[in-house]
Amino acid sequence: MDYEAAEIKTKNPVKKGMNAIEQKVGTYRYRILALVFMATTINYFDRSIVGVMAPTLQKLFDWSNKDYAAIMVSFKIAYGIGLLFMGGIIDKLGTKVGYTISIAVWSIFGMLHAAIRPAFSLIGFIVVRFGLGIGESGNFPAAIKTVAEWFPKKDRAFATGIFDASTSVGAILAPFLVGAIVSVDGDNWQIPFLFTGVLSSIWVFLWLRTYKKPEVHPKLSKEELAYINSDSEEETTEKISWFKLLFKKETWAFSLTTITDGVWWFYVFWGAKFLADHFGVDIKNLGLPFMIIFILADVGSLYGGYISGALIKRGWSINKARKITMLICAIIILPVTLVPVIASKWLAVFLIGLGAAGHQAWSINGYTLVPDVFPKKAVASVIGIGKMIGVAVSVVADVALGAVLDTANNSGYFWAFMIAGFSYILILGFVHLLMPKMTPLDDNLNHINK
Repeated sequence: MDYEAAEIKTKNPVKKGMNAIEQKVGTYRYRILALVFMATTINYFDRSIVGVMAPTLQKLFDWSNKDYAAIMVSFKIAYGIGLLFMGGIIDKLGTKVGYTISIAVWSIFGMLHAAIRPAFSLIGFIVVRFGLGIGESGNFPAAIKTVAEWFPKKDRAFATGIFDASTSVGAILAPFLVGAIVSVDGDNWQIPFLFTGVLSSIWVFLWLRTYKKPEVHPKLSKEELAYINSDSEEETTEKISWFKLLFKKETWAFSLTTITDGVWWFYVFWGAKFLADHFGVDIKNLGLPFMIIFILADVGSLYGGYISGALIKRGWSINKARKITMLICAIIILPVTLVPVIASKWLAVFLIGLGAAGHQAWSINGYTLVPDVFPKKAVASVIGIGKMIGVAVSVVADVALGAVLDTANNSGYFWAFMIAGFSYILILGFVHLLMPKMTPLDDNLNHINK
């Protein structure tokens, strides 16, 4: 009994000491992450509204599939153009100002959707979607840069997974809100677009009041700052040119991972049309299928970041942990190729959800390749370059799908899901060829020898 009592006495102080250390480090970084989560929720709510209302708006405004594709292409071209300079603006002006500019622009154009009149519906939607794309292009460069500034490398995939889960929250909210407000005939279609202005105003107020870089934030403890910088290299303040980043093979390795963004946007922008065309799902009954798809996507977001982070904490190299996780994701996604030939609506919804879960997990680990390899001050620019490539591929896919659906009915969906299933595993092979060891780069973009 004396031995047991002695053992308890020696154990308890250690446990208390560990808890004290954890409390002393602090968790202020998660307040910043919560704001990034909120911004990305608004971002995806904004961009998902048109996709949810697509079948209804097509009937209301008499759009063909090519017309709808043109509206989607307008958004994506602007998104791609924006990524060329928004990442650089965010790196130059800083995350606080850059993120604010981005959300202000997309909110204005989001609300302008409600001002479009039926006689000018096609050109009107093309114009406002273009403006929306310019503004929204700043979200992910700013978000990833924020995570790079506020989290150590070992936690970045999980932190990215948390905020990236908000893409599904926005996509889930859209069909429920739209279904509650908008009729099948399209009455009240303008109202959902106005919600974004209110939400964005609240976010800008909170962001400007809360955000500062960790090194100068008065509410951040020294212990938490030390933890944030615990596995990062010291950097100078000298800027890295976009042109210099363009010629690094690591930039192109990340860019390849973003080609799969076209698959995700296929789910978001064409998913409602697919369910309407194949299973007769209308705007009032879209909420539950979308909720299932994007809840599964959220699971992928959280576990994708957790798995690679857990492997790193077990002693795996960052290179091995990220790529093995991405390989698992690519395998999970393969069954989505069966969706067009399945007769069961709910099985099709589940497989799309499984594909969305795999994509989110893949995407999170793809994003973290950038701060894993590049210095923090170049992160937003590299994210911008890479996502621009993904947008370019997605534009081509939209044009092709719209044309095929108009001329050959629904056979275009067969090829869309086939590409959605097999592209990930092929791309991972090329990523490994370009970046076999994921050796970090210093301020001059030279490999760091460790």
